[in-house]
Amino acid sequence: MKLGYFLSSEEHGPRDLVRHARMAQDHGFESLWISDHYHPWNDEQGQSPFVWGTIGALSEAVSVPITTAVTCPIVRIHPAVIAQAAATAAVQCEGRFVLGVGSGEALNEHVLGDRWPSADVRLEMLEEAIGLIRTLHQGDEVTHHGKHYTVENARVYTVPERPVPIYVSAFGPKAVKLAAKSGDGYICVGPAGDLVKQYRSEGGRGPAQSGLKVCYAESEEDGVRTAHRLWPNDGLPGELAQVLPTPKHFEQASELVTPEMIGESIPCGPDPEKYAAKVREFAEAGFDELYVQQIGTNQQEFFQFWAKEVVPLLDV
Repeated sequence: MKLGYFLSSEEHGPRDLVRHARMAQDHGFESLWISDHYHPWNDEQGQSPFVWGTIGALSEAVSVPITTAVTCPIVRIHPAVIAQAAATAAVQCEGRFVLGVGSGEALNEHVLGDRWPSADVRLEMLEEAIGLIRTLHQGDEVTHHGKHYTVENARVYTVPERPVPIYVSAFGPKAVKLAAKSGDGYICVGPAGDLVKQYRSEGGRGPAQSGLKVCYAESEEDGVRTAHRLWPNDGLPGELAQVLPTPKHFEQASELVTPEMIGESIPCGPDPEKYAAKVREFAEAGFDELYVQQIGTNQQEFFQFWAKEVVPLLDV
C-alpha cells in the first residue's frame, strides 16, 4: 500500500502547506492529498487558502503526485472552470496530478447564495460535471446544454499530454456506484472495506485511496486534547458534514463530541504501534493508497517520528 501525506487546507496557510509538502517528500511519503475548501470546518482550524494557487506552488516545490481530496465541481465553481484549473495543474505538475471530485458540502458550496440540492441531485450533477470536464480536456471547442450545466464555445487550450485522471469520493452505495462508473479511481475516508468491495464489484478498477488523521504528541493526553480542539467535527455522524452551512454550526454540533470519542478514532501520542496498527486496518480493507494527516503544529516532530518509529513497523 502506498503511503502519502494529507495537506490540510483548513488548518494551515499556503506557505506552511508547501513547507509540509517538502518535509513529507523528504521523509519518504510517496504522494500528497490536499483539501479544497472555502471555509474551515471550525474557526479553531482557522485557514482556507485557494487550493489552485497552492497547487501551483507545490508543483515547483515537490516531485510527488498530488490529488485534490476533494474538489466539488457542481455549485460554487462551474465544471468548465474546474476543467481549466485541473488541466493547468496537470501541466504544472508534469502529469503528476489527479483531480479528486465529490458532491461537496453546504459549508463551502452555499456561499454564493445557491440552493443546496439533495444528495441524489448532487450525484446527478456530479456525473454531468465529470463528463463535461473530460470533454473539455480533449482540447476541442465545446458547446454543451445539459440538465444542470451550459457551456458555449468553450475550449481549454492548455491541456496535458495525457488526460487528467479523475477520482470520485464516495461514502454511500449510490456514490460508490458512480465512482465505479465514472471515475478513474475511488476516494474515501476511514477503513471502509465494504465500500472498497462494492467499488470493485461495480467494476471499479482504479486505485482506492483513503485518509487517516493522527496526532503525534509527547503524551496521548496531549494528542487527544489537540485533536479534539482542532477536529471534533471528525466525530460527527451521518450526513451532518454535508448539510451544516457554517463553521459556527459545526462548532455547535461538535459540542456533542467528547475527547474520548476522538481518542478512540484518531491515533494520538507517542506509541508507534498505534499508528502502525491503524495503517494495517486500511491495508486489510483493500485500499491501495493511504494519506496520513498530522493534526497540529508539530509537523517536523511528526515526520521524524513517522520515518524513524512507525515505518519500520509496517509491512504493507
